[in-house]
Amino acid sequence: MKKNMGSYDKLIRLAVAVVLIFLFYKGILPEPLGIVALVLALVFTVTSLVSFCPLYTLFGISTCKKEEK
Repeated sequence: MKKNMGSYDKLIRLAVAVVLIFLFYKGILPEPLGIVALVLALVFTVTSLVSFCPLYTLFGISTCKKEEK
């Protein structure tokens, strides 16, 4: 897998994941929506840790800096 996520993108995804988890555990999100939020938080966390987003490859997006040769 070639990395396609920049550092700001990873930071934003992790922040959103933390907010979603917080909203679920505080009971702000109802049960069905809360489960979806937890799954989304898990996906955001995993993609941030591996610096790769499969959807970015489908759309040809890359937020990481270009490597100079």
